[in-house]
Amino acid sequence: MHAGDVLGRVTLVTGKEEFLNERTITAVRKVVRSHDAEAELSETTASDLTLGTLGELSAPSLFSTVRCVVVRGLEHLPEESVDGLLAYAADPADEVALVLVHGGGQKGTGVLAKLRKLVGVTESKSGELKPSEFAGFVAAEVRGHGSTIEQEATQFLVQAVGHDLRSLSAAAHQLTNDFPGQVLTVDRVKQYFGGRAEAKSFAVADAAFSGQRTAALEELRWALDGGTAAVLVTSAFAGSARGLARYKGAMRGMREADLAREVGVPPWKLRSIRDQSRGWSDAGLSRVIRAVAKADADIKGAASDPSYTLERLVLTVTSLRDPR
Repeated sequence: MHAGDVLGRVTLVTGKEEFLNERTITAVRKVVRSHDAEAELSETTASDLTLGTLGELSAPSLFSTVRCVVVRGLEHLPEESVDGLLAYAADPADEVALVLVHGGGQKGTGVLAKLRKLVGVTESKSGELKPSEFAGFVAAEVRGHGSTIEQEATQFLVQAVGHDLRSLSAAAHQLTNDFPGQVLTVDRVKQYFGGRAEAKSFAVADAAFSGQRTAALEELRWALDGGTAAVLVTSAFAGSARGLARYKGAMRGMREADLAREVGVPPWKLRSIRDQSRGWSDAGLSRVIRAVAKADADIKGAASDPSYTLERLVLTVTSLRDPR
């Protein structure tokens, strides 16, 4: 991706896979900043977007004329703002990279159809992966870091880590960092992810969100002692929180398969989320999401003791769950 691919153009990011969407947004921002280190980065939600606010976001600042503007939740764009956005997308400012993010679903598809017809719009789709595609995703992540991985090792890693793309990407990064330029074999993968089968990051999160404090702390200790990266644990907690939030916001009365698709989990996982959701209020879940975000930031550099950070996260999550 080059500056000419994003500046003076609109990047349309669509699909339910949040990790891939964020990767595209990050890539666009990186290109803009590489082109101009002083480029202004700004962000807003489509529900707050008017032609006036878009003009303010894309206008040159005192420091730079180059800007990257990210508009999230395109599906919530007010009807009165549609024509203004389409007019801008048809003739975008030369030194502005506009990124429009649509989270999937049927809402707002009329706007998507019109945007796709415009010459200056490039779409990046993030379709949900099928179970058979996760091993390929892992292999591609490893190649991106300059290494290769045996097919059996990719399957083992998927089984150990689960189907959260953020966790799989973090695992691939960790392995390639510790074995730079080397083939990742099953034995090497097992050094990090071959401990007790149930002592994985998702097991810690499941126990915590089910209110099982003692079990969650025990699973956490097993996971860390077995070599599980701390970032995988926070990623699993984030995935559990997102799943619960989506479930609570989904329409009831849907078929189980459709509801699982809406929440973004396989049907067997939906049953676990349904059981967990009975103990969570919207306020408690909102506080948990903030706690997970803080723990993730701490793990990535702001704290000196990852073990303490994760134990504190487990205690926070279990304390916020309604015991009834």
